Amino acid sequence: MKTLLDLENWNRATHFQFFKQMEEPFFGVTIEIDCTKAYQTAKAQNTSFFIYYLHQTLVAVNAIENFRYRISGDAVFVYDSIDGSATISRKDGTFGFSLIKYHPDFNVFEQIARTEIERIQNTIGLFTRTFDETNLIHFSAIPWLNFTSLSHARSYTFPDSCPKISFGKMTLAENGKRTMPMSIHVHHGLMDGLHVGQFADYFQDLMNQ
Repeated sequence: MKTLLDLENWNRATHFQFFKQMEEPFFGVTIEIDCTKAYQTAKAQNTSFFIYYLHQTLVAVNAIENFRYRISGDAVFVYDSIDGSATISRKDGTFGFSLIKYHPDFNVFEQIARTEIERIQNTIGLFTRTFDETNLIHFSAIPWLNFTSLSHARSYTFPDSCPKISFGKMTLAENGKRTMPMSIHVHHGLMDGLHVGQFADYFQDLMNQ
């Protein structure tokens, strides 16, 4: 479900009009995430750490309203729920775009994710399904690189307002602390650094639980 945002009474209306006309309206940041407790929790629950932090990402995305905004023409819609389109790797070195439906209950979400991951790994090609709605985040893991910045391939002529969130290699320090780089790219017409900061803080809180 989605509802139309009242642009006339939106306090960011002029910001939206300014940034949406730009060829590259996205901005991005890379931060370090402490994943010590989250990794321990995932292992204690005998679950995939990838699925665990994907779920925590979606919990945080769905909690911050601006991350649920999407542009359609000159309008902005607010989705009730945001799902994840994660890149899923295959044994042959390729990957496919998935659609992993969000559910607030991790046990339910885990089964949804495992089913979709298995489906992608047993297909070929990049697109193995249609994406009829834009209530997505574009999600990827690059576990081979402890990056400090990240850019994305983008077509400026293709209308896109979905946040892009990526994680890098997990690093273990001598004191036992585990960290990962997290890249967050968002449409500046829909949100500002304030909202990205709110998302990042809430996500770190979730990872610390």
